[in-house]
Amino acid sequence: MEALSKNFFLLLSNSSVLDKMAKKWGPRLGADKIVGGESFDQAIPLIQQLNSQGLHVTVDHLGEYVNSEAEARERAEECISTIQAIHNHQLNTQLSLKLTSLGLDISHELVHENMTRILETAKQYDVVVTIDMEDSSRTEKTLELYKHFKKDYDNLGTVIQSYLFRSNQDVEELSDYNAYLRLVKGAYKESGKVAFTEKSMVDDNLKKLIAKHLLNGNYTAIASHDEAMIDFTKDFVEKNNIPKDQFEFQMLYGMRNQMQLDLLQEGYKVRVYLPYGEDWYGYFMRRLAERPANIAFAVKGLFSK
Repeated sequence: MEALSKNFFLLLSNSSVLDKMAKKWGPRLGADKIVGGESFDQAIPLIQQLNSQGLHVTVDHLGEYVNSEAEARERAEECISTIQAIHNHQLNTQLSLKLTSLGLDISHELVHENMTRILETAKQYDVVVTIDMEDSSRTEKTLELYKHFKKDYDNLGTVIQSYLFRSNQDVEELSDYNAYLRLVKGAYKESGKVAFTEKSMVDDNLKKLIAKHLLNGNYTAIASHDEAMIDFTKDFVEKNNIPKDQFEFQMLYGMRNQMQLDLLQEGYKVRVYLPYGEDWYGYFMRRLAERPANIAFAVKGLFSK
């Protein structure tokens, strides 16, 4: 049933018709509980609140698979203005972005130009940028661009998904770049030709990736709400004398709030992934696909007054 539920919501995440309908019903579906607003200005008070609790943040302007050069440039401008606002408001937050929103599917020249402008601004204001990973068909291009830009920009990270067969080799190769990696299980529907289909295998591989990247001496973000994964990390860093300033835990805004605060009290660094923007539908559906328990608040929101 869990597998069927995941496939169902991943299928829904690609529906443009439901996307339009959802924008009308979003707040009642519970989207406002996991999305920080339709604009960065709306997200600022939430970031300030999280910062006041001692939580770090990374923000993501939602939207992907852009097929218009003009829209890709608009998305780049949004990232640049967000970085400037982070500086102006003295917010403790990084920026996450998707390369398909900046023209990855249009041309190499366009996405390269947009990323260069964003990274130059981020360098100026000392803001860390993380390139989110998308589906496996775009993994190679994403990592090629990451490696290219990492040579000139230290304030750059990316994401590795443990459900992909290739990820172990990717982590090994990225160690040469002193890569800041966010390690996740993965949230896209993938073929058994490129990805593990059994949850236990995905979990085991994530543990291997965490151990490898930490032992390689690189900064590691463990992005998971899975208590078993968090406990594994705690035990591993203690046994291997890995300092707490070499890693952090990352969790989604609106998910496992008490766990975030508990980890903070235990002296761990915790970062909250806070998305914002009008194009929240695909993100919301992938969150429901990842964890069936997330469906409960959506159903409750739909039928509550």
